[in-house]
Amino acid sequence: MKHGKKYQDSTKLVDTTVLYDTTEAIENCLKTAKAKFDETVEIHVRLGVDSRHAEQQVRGAVVLPNGTGKTVRVMVFCKGDKVDAALAAGADYAGADEYMQKIQGGWMDFDVVIASPDMMGVVGRLGKILGPRGLMPSPKAGTVTPDVVKAVQEAKAGKIEYRLDKTNIIHCPIGKVSFGAEKLTENYNALMGAIVKAKPAAAKGQYIRSCVAASTMGPGVKMNTAKMV
Repeated sequence: MKHGKKYQDSTKLVDTTVLYDTTEAIENCLKTAKAKFDETVEIHVRLGVDSRHAEQQVRGAVVLPNGTGKTVRVMVFCKGDKVDAALAAGADYAGADEYMQKIQGGWMDFDVVIASPDMMGVVGRLGKILGPRGLMPSPKAGTVTPDVVKAVQEAKAGKIEYRLDKTNIIHCPIGKVSFGAEKLTENYNALMGAIVKAKPAAAKGQYIRSCVAASTMGPGVKMNTAKMV
């Protein structure tokens, strides 16, 4: 793959043989972000678990203290008084069967789906649509809950879900370049704290194998996670 001049210039600012401490790593990410738009800073964490085994799955959600910098569109499946409560809490859409039919017809103008437990019979019919996109509500992520108001407020405040992919890596955004190093570091610490807390009992050996930070268009910056676990 041939990279552009800006990317090549950015790589000169980072030593790929060094594991940078958190603050320095994030500062390097900011230095290498040269795009004209406000780039997202992402964290990629490789864990010493095997995602093929259910007892070694790592999945959960955390509210980033400074949010993600992204406007999140929230769809809530609920009925009765909860519809008005969800909308009042900031949900973009709230309802039941009418939204199920819209989604089945191809409508996807939302980023997060929340459901009250009594609506899972309806939401379950959308599994083949929402599942592959990572939008299926789940109790573990806090998106299946009787308290839809709290779930909406958390989603709007910057709640993100983390989970392993097939290569045992977690990929998560921790904010925008415009946040600055201090706020990004706070978000990083919140995310990593949640991942460490979610360590499966079945995990053996070194839990966090590696961690890399990168802006949308920038090179990866290797991070020292020795103090994490």
